Amino acid sequence: MKILVIGASGRVGTDLVKQLLADNHQVVGTTRQQEKLFNDDNYSQLDLDITAQKDAIQKQIDQDIDAVYFVAGSGGKDILEVDLHGAIKTMQAVQDKGIKRYIMLSTVFSLDTKKWDELGLGDLKGYYISKHYADQWLVNNSSLDYTIVQAAALKEREATGKIIVNDNNSGENSIADVAATLVAVLNASNTTKKVFGMHNGETVIAEAVASV
Repeated sequence: MKILVIGASGRVGTDLVKQLLADNHQVVGTTRQQEKLFNDDNYSQLDLDITAQKDAIQKQIDQDIDAVYFVAGSGGKDILEVDLHGAIKTMQAVQDKGIKRYIMLSTVFSLDTKKWDELGLGDLKGYYISKHYADQWLVNNSSLDYTIVQAAALKEREATGKIIVNDNNSGENSIADVAATLVAVLNASNTTKKVFGMHNGETVIAEAVASV
């Protein structure tokens, strides 16, 4: 498949692109960095500014893209421009291109505001609000074949290859396991039009995704 990864230089994006390339997909990664991120014949790079107008974003996206991943993030900067408005503009641009498959990396309990008090969000409250409404737009206002993966806290540690989904706890994730879960949902038709939470657990990723 030819896959667009929006946010290829991020922590999850880097692992995601590596795994997609290992599966022999053709990957177009977006980044604001000048240097090419991956030395692979199946990788190309796009300087895509998601704070630009929707039409400008749309013009840069190839017509023959089979699937889009949104794994970009503001890192706490420009939350409204990137995590909310930027994300929605990519959804609109992709939809207008006629591309159907759109996979969003979100955050645990993004759509369950009652859980937010339990999480003690603090400085993350603005980020959660942005993700909440971006995810709402994807579910309620788009015609895309979406999957929203709500990942718990990201940790730079060894992959386990095992997760648990929708268990009502926040938990933590190996970054590599989040990337592997995103790869697993690509061709998992049971995840289309679905939202699920995940964190490291005891179930092999493929089996956990199949149970969504």
